[in-house]
Order: sequence, then C-alpha cells, then structure tokens
Amino acid sequence: MRYVTTPHACQLTGLSTERLREWTSRRALIPADVKPRRKGSPAKYTWQTILILRLAVTLREQFHIELQAHKSLFNSLRRELRTKSFIALWGQNVALLDGDRWTFVEDAAGQLPAGDVLLLRLNAHLDVLSAGFALPSPAAVPGQFDLFPVQAVAGPPVKQVRRRAPSKLTVPARRRSA
Repeated sequence: MRYVTTPHACQLTGLSTERLREWTSRRALIPADVKPRRKGSPAKYTWQTILILRLAVTLREQFHIELQAHKSLFNSLRRELRTKSFIALWGQNVALLDGDRWTFVEDAAGQLPAGDVLLLRLNAHLDVLSAGFALPSPAAVPGQFDLFPVQAVAGPPVKQVRRRAPSKLTVPARRRSA
C-alpha cells in the first residue's frame, strides 16, 4: 500500500495544512490512514483517502455543502473504495442520492438513479492521483494497460544534500615519526 504524508496530501487535495488537520484529526470527518506517531510527525494517507478528501473539497467549495452531516457517507464510500481497484474507477461517477446513500454510475451507461441526484465525476480526480501516486492511467488502446506507470515528476523538487567543502582554515594534522 502506498502512502503520502501530510505535505504531499495538501498538494494533492488543495487543502491547507490546518484545514487538512481539522478534517482528519480534530473533527475526524475523514480520518488519516496512519495517524501521526507524535506531535510534529506527519500523518499518512492512501489514494482512497485522498480521493474522498478531494470529493469533500468539491462538495464544500462548489456546492457549499456542510460536510459534517455527511460523515457516514464518507465512511461508507471509503469502505467501498477499499474493495475497488484504481483502474476500475476510470469512467465512473459517484452519484449522491438522498440521505447518506450513494452509488457508482458509469459515464457511458447514461442511466441515472431515479429521483434527485448529485453527480461527481471521478476522472479529473483520478488524473491528479495517477500523477501523485504513480498509479496507472487509462491507456490510449482499450484493454491495454501501462506495464510500468510513469513516476510523478510534477511534484516539488527534492532538495539535494550538499557536502561541505573542507575548510581552508583547518590544516590536516601531520604524522611525525620518532
């Protein structure tokens, strides 16, 4: 199982560190997969949790929905995502029904559940997760998958560790023979 830490999760979800902590720890709306060991250490998140966080951001920012009332919806969605492969979600949508019910709906199916429904498309979120977790994306040829997914290159640059040059002030000690 691949995990990302809090700083990377913030980049993938678009949440600030404070908001991410509030949603995953204080309010426990969508808990982290691995809680921080001690104060100052980062929590760890799987792609399923990041996907749910991204959907929660969409619900809050675009539709102005209060998230705390839908905590059970996020929990049931999380349980279901644990049983699905990443590749199987391409071309799927999450349909939010009345109450805390939801279902997956395919793009090509065109069959929506009866009644009112809020439809969240997953492909844009899966594109971000594919790059962030180096997960496979749908191939140009149907039925063909990448043998090795391309590693994420859009992330923040990794700091190079520089070795300090020996100081000119220190003179190496000479060995004296007796």
